[in-house]
Order: sequence, then structure tokens, then C-alpha cells
Amino acid sequence: MAEKTTTAAAAGAPRLLDLTIDNITPNTIAINSQSSNARLTYLMSRLVTHLHDFARETRLSNEEWMAAIGFLIGCGQICSDVRNEFILLSDVLGLSLLVDNINHPKPPVGTEGSVLGPFHTHDAPVLPNGSSMTSDPAGEPMLAICTVKDTHGNPISGVKIDIWETDSSGHYDVQHTDRDEPSERCVMESDDQGRFWFQGLKPVSYPIPHNGPVGKLLQMLNRHCWRPAHVHFMFSKDGWDKLITALYLRGDPYETSDAVFGVKQSLIIDLDKVDKETADKYGVQEGSWLLKHDFVLTTQEETEKLKDQLAVEALQKLGLRMKLVDHLPVPDLD
Repeated sequence: MAEKTTTAAAAGAPRLLDLTIDNITPNTIAINSQSSNARLTYLMSRLVTHLHDFARETRLSNEEWMAAIGFLIGCGQICSDVRNEFILLSDVLGLSLLVDNINHPKPPVGTEGSVLGPFHTHDAPVLPNGSSMTSDPAGEPMLAICTVKDTHGNPISGVKIDIWETDSSGHYDVQHTDRDEPSERCVMESDDQGRFWFQGLKPVSYPIPHNGPVGKLLQMLNRHCWRPAHVHFMFSKDGWDKLITALYLRGDPYETSDAVFGVKQSLIIDLDKVDKETADKYGVQEGSWLLKHDFVLTTQEETEKLKDQLAVEALQKLGLRMKLVDHLPVPDLD
């Protein structure tokens, strides 16, 4: 049965003869255009077009192409349950931020997104508000007091919030070989007034993993591997657009040269110090660091409407005749 199916598919496929530098692209697109999935067909068409144009424009050599294949193989070989080199590659190429910006546009009042990074895990403990998520005695204590609101200023309760950061040495817990439980990470939920608060550490600058293929690439490009000090946040609740973001400390030496392009002006913050009244209220030490921030989420409907609007505008500028299906563009053949 499999052989007959294959033979039938081959019989109906476009004929591929006398392929050259000039005609390989339309022939590849033609044979990739037999799927009933219009979006897949469009994605493959544009991928092949840009890849082939890249090879033609650069006159890509066999040695360079094999080096690129070896690089990708190396990325796969170093990946593990706690390290994803391909996410890191996407990050340092600016692609992660670009894809997030396209898919999660924000109105002026909404909190902007940032990169997820390769060190988010799914084993963070669920902690009640006010808990400490760190076990590092060497770090500088920090109290974070935050709110989650909608674009009209109303509090949003029941939002799941993933929070994670490095320890005082600039390492995430999964980077330690003796890790036996999560640390410097937790999951919380906003209360009926949209509030959540926790105890962590004043974040520090740190290098992204640079002992693999991505690190070697950065060296070859004469780029540093450092990220400015920050804390990661991820917000999720049904009916609301998922927000992956981070807050960055103002004045960090890598504020304007983040290795993974995650910093945005609206996400740069200043830390204060905990006064006596706040220390007594939250049960922390007076004089420790204080992070205060109000996060603003957008509804799924708000985001999809803005995403569609921006997509139509961008496609029109490119002179493309497209239509949106499930908020994604496909060729308009009608």
C-alpha cells in the first residue's frame, strides 16, 4: 500500500528536469506546494526563496555550507533537558525578540515583552505571596511588590506568574551540577487586588552559556556574551495574552548591548531601599533592596485585533496580496 501511494504521489508531482542555479528555486517551491495546508505551503515557499537567494547572493561555498551544517549538529548535540542551544541561537540572532514582537504586539499602555531565554523550567514551586524564592545566602536580599492590571487600570486576579532569576554568582540553578531542587524561581498567583509580592535577590549581570557552538559564534563575531541584570516574569490566564517579559536594572554596563537583545526602554527600572514601615509590613529587613512595578496585560481579543491590523499594514507595504486565516497570512488566490 505504501509503495502504491508513493507511486501515485510521484505520478502527480511536478516534473523536475535539468535543474540549474536559475530554476532550482521555482521547481523546489512547486514540488513543495502539493499540501492542502495553505499556511505550510506559504511558509515553505518563502523559506526556500530566502535560503536560495542567500546562497546565490553570497555565492555560498561547499566548505561554508558544511560548516553551517556542522554548527547546527553541534547545537543539537549540546542540548539537554535544562539547556537549549537552539533557543540561545535564536536569541543571539535577534529572532526570538522579533517573533515575540510580531505575535504579541502591545498598545502603548501594555507591558512590553522580552525574550524567554533558555533557562525557564517547569518544576518551580508554587509559593504563596510573600515567600522567598531564593536559597542563596550570598546574594543581596530584594523585596518585589508588584501588581497586574488590565489596560483600563483594573486589577486582574488569579493570574499565574512564573518568576526566575540567577543566583548571586550569575548562574541559574540548572547550571549547577549538584542541583537537587529549584532555587531562585517560583510560581505565584495574583490576589483579588491583582497584587503579588516575593523575596528574591538583587539581580546581577551574567554571561549566557558560551562553551558551545553559539558561544564560539559570538567569539568569531567579536561579540560579548553578557546579559544585563534582570528578573524574568511570565504571566498567563485564560482570555489574556500570555506575557513573557523581564525587568532590567538601570545603569547596568550591558544595558545597551544585551547579548540576546532583550532590553527595552520601558522595562528598565530603578531599585529603591525598603523603609521601616515596608519592612514591618512585609517582614523583611529594613534597608534591603526594593523592586516595585505595575504590569499591564492585554486580553487575547485586544492582542489579536492589533496583531491583525499590523499584519495587514506590513503586508501592504511589501506589496503582497494576502489574506489572514486564523490571524496568519496566506496568499489570497481568490
